[in-house]
Amino acid sequence: MEIVAFGVQADEKPLIEQAFRDHHTVRCLDVFLNEDTVPIAAGHEIVCTSVNCDLGASVLRALADGGTRMVAQRSTGFNNIDLDVAGDLGMTVARVSYYSPYSVAEFAWTLAMAVNRRIVRASTRTRDFDFRLDGLMGRDLHGRTAGVLGTGKIGEAFARIAHGFGMKLLGWDVAENPACMQLGMKYVPKERLLAESDLISLHVPLMPETSRLIDADALKIMKDDAILVNSSRGGLIDTAALVAELREGRFTGVGLDVYEAEAGLFFLDKSLQAIEDDTLARLVTFPNVLVTSHQAYYTRDAVGQIVDTTVRNVLDYTAGRRSENVLVPRS
Repeated sequence: MEIVAFGVQADEKPLIEQAFRDHHTVRCLDVFLNEDTVPIAAGHEIVCTSVNCDLGASVLRALADGGTRMVAQRSTGFNNIDLDVAGDLGMTVARVSYYSPYSVAEFAWTLAMAVNRRIVRASTRTRDFDFRLDGLMGRDLHGRTAGVLGTGKIGEAFARIAHGFGMKLLGWDVAENPACMQLGMKYVPKERLLAESDLISLHVPLMPETSRLIDADALKIMKDDAILVNSSRGGLIDTAALVAELREGRFTGVGLDVYEAEAGLFFLDKSLQAIEDDTLARLVTFPNVLVTSHQAYYTRDAVGQIVDTTVRNVLDYTAGRRSENVLVPRS
C-alpha cells in the first residue's frame, strides 16, 4: 500500500521513510493538505497529515470520494480536523497522543530566556561588531514567580525547570498534578495567576473552552513587566489584543512559537512575498517579541517518537486494532 504524507519537512522525510520502509511505501510531500491539494490523495486509502493541514468538512469529503479511509495525524493537536464529519464519512482518524514533553518545555524556556536576556538583539549587534550593552539588561528569574497554565506532561516539565531556577510556582488547570504540587506549586484561579506571575507559560490544548484564553481582559491583569510564552497553540491568545498592549509599552518580553493564523504561513518560505497579515507583520516589529515557526516539538527525539507512533497507528488500522490514539474509530 502507498501512503501519501502531506506537510513533510526536509529533516522529517528520512525519518518517515525509514520508519515505514518495512511496512508500506510512503510518498512524502512538502505541500500541505487543503482544498487545492486534496486531489493528490485520490486513490490512497491512508493519508498522513500535519497540524497545519486543512481537514475541514470539504477536504474530508473530497478525501472520502477519492477512496481515503484513514487519516494519520502526526501531532497531538487535532483542532484542524472536523471529527464529526470524519465520523459521518466512516473514516478512521488517529493522532499521536504522546511524545517527548521535554522538547516543548525546553523550547518554551529557550523563548523565555531569549526575550529576558535580549539574546536576539545581542547576537545581531555582535555580528555588526557592536559590543555595547545598552538595552540588553535582563533580570534574575530566581525567586520570582512562574505561572503555568496547563500542568499536564509538558506543563510539568516546564515547572520542573522553573523549580530548578528557584522560582515560586503557580498553576491553573482543570485537574491538579500531584507531581507539580510536590515541587511546591500552588493551584490558583487564572486571574490570580496572571496578576502575580512574572513569567507565564501556556501549555493547554486548543478547544472551545480555551480559545482566546489570554484575551484583552486577561492581558490587562498581567504585570507590566511580565514575560509571556506560548508554545502550545496560537488560538490561545487574542493576538490583536496582545499587539494593542505591546503598543502601550507593556511586558518585558513575549515569546511565541505559535500564531492563531499560522496556517498558510508557518513552515513555508514567504521571504519574497508581501505578508498580508497586518497583525503578524506588526507583532514581529516589537523589539521585545520573539516569534518562531512552530518548532518547539522539532527535536530528533520528539519527531522520532511522533513518526514511530504514526507507523503504529497505521499498522493498527490495517490490522483492525484500536488504540488510545484513535479519535474516530473505523465504522
